[in-house]
Amino acid sequence: MTNKKTIFVAFAMEDESRRNLFTGQRIHPDTPFEFIDLSVKEQYVSDWKERVRTRIRRSEGVVALISKSTPGATGQLWEIDCARSEGKPILGIWLDDDYRVKPTQMGSAPCKAWTWSNVSDFIDSV
Repeated sequence: MTNKKTIFVAFAMEDESRRNLFTGQRIHPDTPFEFIDLSVKEQYVSDWKERVRTRIRRSEGVVALISKSTPGATGQLWEIDCARSEGKPILGIWLDDDYRVKPTQMGSAPCKAWTWSNVSDFIDSV
């Protein structure tokens, strides 16, 4: 198992329940990875961009949960842009089997299926 890493999870607010499943899987005894979640669980009223940028800077990598809601999730798309501008490694995780449209904000960062090995390989690499 890896050492615990600090990961920022970017997600659309509409996908909060699936983000909870994603971050909650790290406590399952068979999970081959550990991470500290720095995702934003509620929208900031003021100065949110600077607060998010601070969390992204403290992270070793960013996982973007990509769904049908992502194209309209301006906050999530800004978080992905911010992670790229901060030079953070990014992995996109597909949440919907029937929706695989990679946001342009992801640049050359890969998007992969939600599997333990895909997540673990990314966390091990950061």
